Amino acid sequence: MKIKEVTNYLEEWAPLSLQESYDNAGYIVGNGSEICSGIIVCLDCTEDVVQEAIDKKCNFIVAHHPIIFSGLKKLTGSDYVQRAVIKAIKHDISIYAIHTNLDHCIDGVNGEIASRLGLKQLAILQPKKGFLLQLGVFVPNEHAEVVKEALFSAGAGAVGNYDECAFDLVGKGSFRPLEGSNPTSGEWGIRSEFDETYVQVILPEWKKNEVHQALLASHPYEEVAHQYVRIENEIKQFGSGVIGKLPDPMVVADFLELVRREFQTGIIKFTGKLDKGVSNVAICGGSGQFLSKLAMQKGADLFLTSDIKYHEFFDAEDKMTLADMGHFESEQFTIELLIRKITLKFHTFAVHKTGVVTNPVSYF
Repeated sequence: MKIKEVTNYLEEWAPLSLQESYDNAGYIVGNGSEICSGIIVCLDCTEDVVQEAIDKKCNFIVAHHPIIFSGLKKLTGSDYVQRAVIKAIKHDISIYAIHTNLDHCIDGVNGEIASRLGLKQLAILQPKKGFLLQLGVFVPNEHAEVVKEALFSAGAGAVGNYDECAFDLVGKGSFRPLEGSNPTSGEWGIRSEFDETYVQVILPEWKKNEVHQALLASHPYEEVAHQYVRIENEIKQFGSGVIGKLPDPMVVADFLELVRREFQTGIIKFTGKLDKGVSNVAICGGSGQFLSKLAMQKGADLFLTSDIKYHEFFDAEDKMTLADMGHFESEQFTIELLIRKITLKFHTFAVHKTGVVTNPVSYF
C-alpha cells in the first residue's frame, strides 16, 4: 500500500483546493511513492514526533498543522522547523498536512467538536462560494442518458442533499466534417443536422478531471462540444465554522463546564453572564474570531473558538457569549478523527496516535 493511496483517500474527504490561500496543506516532505510502513497522526509535526516515527518504524506522519507555512530559504538546522524536516528527509519519512481543507468539511474539525458537545441539526456557518462548475455539453439524443450516467458516476450532478441532478435542452445540432476527420455519422464536406440534447450538470472543481475523463469516454463524437463555467452558488457542506442546537437548553455556566469536561481545558475565557441561556451554539476550531459577527447574525447564543484578543471580546456586544477554549484544546480530537477515518479504509499497517504532547501552552 503506497502512501499516496492514503492521501488520495483523505483528499476525497477534504480536497486540497478547499484550503485557504495562506495555507500549505498537502505533502510537506515526500511525494507518496513509498510503501507505507505505518502512520503517526499528530496536530503538530515536531522533532520529537519525527523521532517517534523513527522509533516506531513508521515512514508517514499525518499532521493537522503544516510545519512549513512559508518557503524555507535554507536547511541549516537553525530552528525546530528545519531540524524536523532534515530529520524526516534523512530517515525517508513523509510528512503530510491536512489543515484548513479539513476545517472546511462539515464532518471535519468543527464537526468533531460539535459531536463531542452533542450538537444537533448541524450546518456550515459560512459556506464556501466559487468552487462549483457548470458543465454544458451537446450530445446526440440517443446517447444523452449514457453520458449523464457516466457524469453522475464521476461525481457530477450533486446539489445539496440531491444527486443525479441535470438539465436537458433538446434542439438541432449541425456540423460539416472536413478532410482528416473521423465522424461518428455524416460525410466529408457535407453539412449534417442531428437531434441533440444540451446536458447541463454541476460539479465541484476538484472533480473536474474525473468528470472530464468520463465525458470523453462516454461521448460518441470525435470532437466533444462542451464548456465549463464557474458559478457562485454556495456548497453548503463545505465552509468555515458550524452552527447547531443543543438537545436541551442550558445556561452558559453549565455549557462551559461541559466544554471543560469533554476537552480537558485548562481555562476558558468568556464574555457575558454565566446564567444566560444557551440553545444555539456556533463553533470554529482554531482561530475563528473572524466568524463572530456572522455567528451573531445567524442566531448563535454562544460562539466557541480560540485565540480571541482582548478587544475582540467586545465584538459580542452582550448579545452573544464569546468563549475561548484554547487553540490546542479545540483541535486535539482531530487526531482521533483522522485515525478513525484512516483505519476505516486501511488495515495493512498500524496507525498510531502520537504520544508527544505538542501543545506549547501550559497553565499555572
